[in-house]
Amino acid sequence: MQIDIICPLYNAEDYILKLNESIKKQKKVAIKNIFYLMTESKDHTEEILKKNKIKYTKIKKSEFSHSLTRETAAMKSKSDILVFITQDIVIESDEWLYELTKNIASGKVAAAFSRQITKYNNIEKYTREKNYPATSRIVSKSDIKRLGLNTFFFSDASSAIKTSVYKKLKGYDGKKLPTNEDMYIAYKLIMNGYKISYESDSVVYHSHNFTLKELYNRYKLTGEFMKQNSYLDEFGTTKSGGGLAKYVLKRAIKEGNIKVLVRFPFDMAARYIGMKVGRR
Repeated sequence: MQIDIICPLYNAEDYILKLNESIKKQKKVAIKNIFYLMTESKDHTEEILKKNKIKYTKIKKSEFSHSLTRETAAMKSKSDILVFITQDIVIESDEWLYELTKNIASGKVAAAFSRQITKYNNIEKYTREKNYPATSRIVSKSDIKRLGLNTFFFSDASSAIKTSVYKKLKGYDGKKLPTNEDMYIAYKLIMNGYKISYESDSVVYHSHNFTLKELYNRYKLTGEFMKQNSYLDEFGTTKSGGGLAKYVLKRAIKEGNIKVLVRFPFDMAARYIGMKVGRR
């Protein structure tokens, strides 16, 4: 099956060359196009793209939308599979893309997402462990009672969707979502009877070291998303967040990770308050 890769770029000078090279090295797949969607940047991203003859589409900062920018490119695709990635992932395996798309190609599922690992020994290390375990899984509508909101857990830091299904479901419905466009499409997939696979053998490194303010702002946007899509509340949002917090604390205590234990109450407070403010 032919694959189109869609990747938004913004101030990407530290990422673009390594990312592009790692994509070119992928084996056992047929990549038709790589759509780099560059928002007006303050760094040398555009110069690097031009110098290395990497094709891209430039958009104004005021026009960028996590959902609409991706959707516009996706709807133009004529390939069999759409792959969405972010600029800051690090791909070390030359079979990352094959492992991500194999179950879509075989017809087992309509969408899939990769395992994410962080290179930092911070709270994100434990949240990644919880959200991206070492065992693959396939979820469907029948798993909602067991998994609740986690049935719709999906990440377009590295994800794939069968193009015909994406278009049939009308992508993100032309909405300008503040964040969580990946959960939005996952909900639509599951509720329309499609299956999603988590591919633990498709690994990307995706590392952050957010300040408390950055964390607050991210969860504020998530709160806005949850307010706009309040139907998701019936699947247990509070329970999902509480379970993650307990896991992080338990793992940090077990490993004696003092930095994480000191940061933990402030980190969780930033998330909680951000979410609450975003929902208002």
